[in-house]
Amino acid sequence: MTTTTSSTATITSLGVGSGLDLESILESLEESKTATLLTPITTQEASVEAEISAYGTLTSSLNALQTAAEALADASLYQSLSTSLSGSGVSVSTTSSAVAGSYSIEVSQLAQAQSLATDGIADTSTTLGTGTLTLQSGSGTAISITLGSSNNTLAGLRDAINAAGGGITATIVSDGSASPYRLVLTSSSTGTDAEMTVSYSSSDSSDLASSLFGYADGTGSMTETVAAKNAELTINGISVTSQSNTVKDALQGVTLNLTATGASQTLKVERDTDKILKAITAFVDAYNDFASTVDDLTAYDADSATGGELLGDSTTRRISTELASDIYSSVGSGTFSYLSQLGITLQSDGTLSIDEDTLQSALDDNIDAVTQFFIGSDGKSGFISRITEDLDSYLDEDTGLITAKTDSLESKLDRLEERYEQKQALIDSEMERWREQFTQLDTLISTLNSTADYLTTQFEALNSD
Repeated sequence: MTTTTSSTATITSLGVGSGLDLESILESLEESKTATLLTPITTQEASVEAEISAYGTLTSSLNALQTAAEALADASLYQSLSTSLSGSGVSVSTTSSAVAGSYSIEVSQLAQAQSLATDGIADTSTTLGTGTLTLQSGSGTAISITLGSSNNTLAGLRDAINAAGGGITATIVSDGSASPYRLVLTSSSTGTDAEMTVSYSSSDSSDLASSLFGYADGTGSMTETVAAKNAELTINGISVTSQSNTVKDALQGVTLNLTATGASQTLKVERDTDKILKAITAFVDAYNDFASTVDDLTAYDADSATGGELLGDSTTRRISTELASDIYSSVGSGTFSYLSQLGITLQSDGTLSIDEDTLQSALDDNIDAVTQFFIGSDGKSGFISRITEDLDSYLDEDTGLITAKTDSLESKLDRLEERYEQKQALIDSEMERWREQFTQLDTLISTLNSTADYLTTQFEALNSD
C-alpha cells in the first residue's frame, strides 16, 4: 500500500484554495460600504464646492458693479469738461476750475525770444581778448565769463556761455561773407521781460572782444537780429498780453497754447456729458450682468427638476433684494428723485433699460440736478453712495457678507473631508478584517480539499488491494 502525506496549502491569491470568487465578494462588500458611507459625503462635498464656485461667480459680477458704481461716485466725473475750437493756431487744456462758456479768441502776435549777433570774424579760433563778458536775460541771474586760455576764441566763448546757463544760449552762424562767423545769443525765454543785456570790460580797449560786444565807452554793440515780443490776443474783445505763447488763466482754469496768428475763432468749454453718459451706461450694464448672474444661479428647471447652485440661498436673496430696493427707491428732494426720471427703468425681469433721449436731455439741460441725484450736494449722499455702501458691506474681505458665507462653506467642506477620511479608515479596517477572515476560509477549504483528496487516494489504494 502506498502512503501519501497531506500538507496545508499556501494561499497566494484569494479564492485559489477554495475555488470560490472571494475577491469579487470582497469588492462587492467594499462597494456597498462605499455607497453607504462615502457616497453621501462626496455628494455633499460636490454640492458645497459648486456653491463656493457659484459665490465666486456672484462675487465677480458684484465686483464689476462696484467698479462701475465707484466711477459714478467720483465727484470729478461731473466736473469733467470738453473743449472745441472752430479754427487752428490755438490748442487748449483745462483744469477742474474751468468754467463752461463760449469765448471768441483772436491772436494778433506770437511771443518770441530776443536774439543778438556779433559782427563777423574770419576764424572761430582767433583770440578775442582777456576781459570779462557779463550776460543777463531779463531779471535772471547775471553770468560773468572771464576770457582766458580755455575760452578766448569764438568757439571757446560759445561753449563757456552754454555751460554757464543763465537762460541764454550761444551758437555760431556763418553768413558766407569774407568774415562769416558771428556769435549769436538767444534768450531761452520769450517776451520783453527776457530781453538780454551784454557788457564787456577789458584793460585793453582795443582787443577784438570789445569790438564784438561793445566798448567800455558804450560805443559798438551786438546787433539785435530778433526782437523780443509778447504774445498779443483778444478774448471776447478784451486785450490780453502774455510773455509766453502758453497763456495761463487768462480764462479761469484754461491754458491756451498759441502756435499761429489768424482770424477770430470760437472756443467752447462744456461739461463732458459724453463721459458721464458712458459711466451711467457702464453702471446699468454691470447691474444687468449682476441680475442675469443671480437669475442663472437661482434658476429652477421644472423639466429636469434641477436648480441653480444658489437656489433658495438666503444670502443671495438678501443681496439681490437690497440692491433692487436701492434702484427703485427715491433719493432726496431735488429735481430728480428716481432713476426713472432720468430714463432708467427697472424691467419685469429685474434688469434696467435706458431711454437714451430722456437721459441725454437731462444731462444737456440740467447737469447740476443729475449730479445732485447721483452724489448729493455734498458729493457723498446721493443715489450711487447708497449702492456703494451696500456693495462694500457685501464685498469687504474681512467683514463682508460674502466673505462670511464663503468662510462658512469652506469650514463645512473641511468637516466633510474629515468625515470622509474617518469613514474611509473604517472601511479600510473592515475590509482588512474581512480579507483575513476570507483568507482563513480559503485556507480551511483548501486544507479540507487536500484531506479529501488524500482520503480518496487511500480508499482507492485499499480497494485496489
